[in-house]
Amino acid sequence: MGQPNEVLAGCLHQLGWSPRQLALQINRLYQRGAVSVSAPYHWRDAGKVPRPPVPSLAARVLSAALGRPVTVEELWGGEAQDSPLVHLASSGLTEEWSPEGTAQLTRDWLHGGLVDRRLFLAVSGTALAQAVWAYLDSDSRRVSPPVLPVSDDGPDTLINQIEKSVPMLQALDDTHGGAAHLGYVGAQVRAVALVLNDGDYSGNAQRRLLVALADLAQLAGWKAFDASQHGLAQRYYFTALRAAHDVGYPTMAAHTLADLAVQAVARHDHADAVSLAEAANRQAESTSPGVRACVQSRLAHAYAANGQIAEFERATADALEAVVRRQPDEEPDWLYYLTPAHIECQAGYSYVIAGRQAMADGETRSSRALLRRGIHLLSQGAHGLPLDDPSQRRALYEGAWLALGYAGAGKLDEACSVTELAIQRLGTVQSPRSVGLLRDLERDLTRRRRSRVVQAVLPDLQSALARQSA
Repeated sequence: MGQPNEVLAGCLHQLGWSPRQLALQINRLYQRGAVSVSAPYHWRDAGKVPRPPVPSLAARVLSAALGRPVTVEELWGGEAQDSPLVHLASSGLTEEWSPEGTAQLTRDWLHGGLVDRRLFLAVSGTALAQAVWAYLDSDSRRVSPPVLPVSDDGPDTLINQIEKSVPMLQALDDTHGGAAHLGYVGAQVRAVALVLNDGDYSGNAQRRLLVALADLAQLAGWKAFDASQHGLAQRYYFTALRAAHDVGYPTMAAHTLADLAVQAVARHDHADAVSLAEAANRQAESTSPGVRACVQSRLAHAYAANGQIAEFERATADALEAVVRRQPDEEPDWLYYLTPAHIECQAGYSYVIAGRQAMADGETRSSRALLRRGIHLLSQGAHGLPLDDPSQRRALYEGAWLALGYAGAGKLDEACSVTELAIQRLGTVQSPRSVGLLRDLERDLTRRRRSRVVQAVLPDLQSALARQSA
């Protein structure tokens, strides 16, 4: 046995954390099961030093929680070094929003290599605001993107091929989830970055490449988010925003800001979520009805998570009003999925989020009303789609939320029935975001394990989740 780590013990004591809580916080940041819940006990009590990049992650988690720097050297007594592979998602971003700044960011993706070993840590608060300042500021519309020259460069087979690949990659995400093929989509982002950096493109060809870069980086960001790799998702989103800014692509800028807002809700950064969603709504003002509907539905989601129920319901009504006025021929291709039913289901799980928060706050009456509304909307959604339907990721995600709503409302028969179908989708869908919801559901059902119907389904759920961790 080694000597106890007094510095680590002191940090944990100051925070009131157990070693297990430290492990949970690191895994929330890293999202790859980096640390077993028992490992920090060995760090504290026996002076064990984990392998990189965990020493850096532990130091960053403790620094953020304590509100003061805790260095790797201090925490581990000089027995570990800061990992060169660990970066903030916002690191290296220049203050200047320009084609040169975007080119610098694309070169950074190339320097990371085809198999990028870097770990990007998600940012929030001031760091997040600085990364997206050109859009987040209330005067953002005054920040004009550069005007790239437009010329007729003639047909380009390579650019045509890049553009045609995007819709097919989006369809992969619908069926298999974000964790499936994330590396491949990331490689496509790097491929476009390579073409931009190595090619002699100008005028319309350069504009098309930057639009493709924005589209692919947004898709990669969404997939990384669904894979619960939050820092990587933000890095891709920041890339999409830079490219969209350069070519004056407000629809993608609004869409990406709204994605960042949804991610902030998932990370429980609700104030960030509202700020990002409101910025997205400003960007969407001059866009098509479909884009406005998409953004307003995510603004509603942020308001619900932040406890602003009246604003949530008003934004949802605005989204539903806008979506019925959409003209498919005038909408971006990537908005193919948006329907009134999609917006209603998003409102459904937003109600469940608000209801569960109200329940945690002891507001039983309002919680029941919110959960009832969420259940009503979600029960008409995708949770019951056949197992061979292409929209398996959405079906799994909505099913997990519906089961959580039923469990919160005490309707255990319904919760378990929906859970059984969700378990069957785990063989097809690789969506750690959805698996995280099922882990929340497992905890809810475990507290009700005296119920016979829960006893029948809980072991299957626990086994399925154990396979996801293997």
